Amino acid sequence: MNAKVEKAVLSKIDESISQSAEIRKIQESLRGIPEAGEAPFAFGLVIGRIYNSFHYQTRRILGRNATDAEFLEFVQIISKNVNRIRQAYP
Repeated sequence: MNAKVEKAVLSKIDESISQSAEIRKIQESLRGIPEAGEAPFAFGLVIGRIYNSFHYQTRRILGRNATDAEFLEFVQIISKNVNRIRQAYP
């Protein structure tokens, strides 16, 4: 994976962990939906934000979509950081 893209993804992971209040606000706004208050919902939102950053930064920096190999590297980055992410959204 391109170093700039990797740096952007890692930055988005850190940002998502440090700004957990934003995700909690989304959860609160969806209070009527039972699943929205659960940890897996918040985790899914965070992973979606991180994936969106990966996709956008790959297109912005490289001018193309990620290759399958780059996507697998992204998945590995998520796997290595999954515990940190989950701790922010118990």
